[in-house]
Amino acid sequence: MDAMTFKLENFEGPLDLLLALIQKHKMDLHDIPILELIDQYTALIEQYRAQRLDLASEFIEMAARLVEMKSYLLLPRSPEAERMKQELTGQLIEYELCKRMAATLGGMAAGTVIAVRRPEKVEQDMTYTLRHDPMILAEAWAGLMGKGASKRAPTTEKFEPIVTAPVVSVSSRVVHVLRGLVSGRLSRLRQLFLKTDSRSTTVATFLAVLELVRHGRLKIDDSEQLTVSRQHLHTSQEERNSEWT
Repeated sequence: MDAMTFKLENFEGPLDLLLALIQKHKMDLHDIPILELIDQYTALIEQYRAQRLDLASEFIEMAARLVEMKSYLLLPRSPEAERMKQELTGQLIEYELCKRMAATLGGMAAGTVIAVRRPEKVEQDMTYTLRHDPMILAEAWAGLMGKGASKRAPTTEKFEPIVTAPVVSVSSRVVHVLRGLVSGRLSRLRQLFLKTDSRSTTVATFLAVLELVRHGRLKIDDSEQLTVSRQHLHTSQEERNSEWT
């Protein structure tokens, strides 16, 4: 192999170096003598390493890849060797086309003059042109001064949902649960809590279930199945009302 006189840092990457070797030795890019190219590349890399010159990691990685490819090429009828050869050939052909296109575009731009100037400063009119109702402006000013609506006295309309909410007693929900279980209308825990119920109804139902379980009148298994204790069903209504109110 002829001694190489160029410097490695003149090449943008390992594909650039491989393409230079192909052109130097007048190889056919579409039918590369791959073993010969591998030997030339690895010999050049070893020469630079022997001279203790710094090499970019991508050049060393390509050398390792080529050595692996050579090991497959030495095997008879290796499909992996053929795959790696086609892959490298395709990369070199694409890289050579890109270099040609870059040279063409560079030649087209060589005679073009590019002039750049500072962006023109645009004067902005900061005048506020919108018109608002004076009351809106007064409320905005009051808000800025800490006298906004958040500090105003609450109106009766805000308390109306709380004051007018129905109060549901726990005892009424106890009777509702027991009647539902005895009649067979209720059998599972989630049937007691409906999305349409009010918050007061839901809370009262929950407390009623807790009291029934605590007094042994109701049992709930792991599958949410409800079972009522028959021995407590004959308790008088008066006794229930006095116990749960």
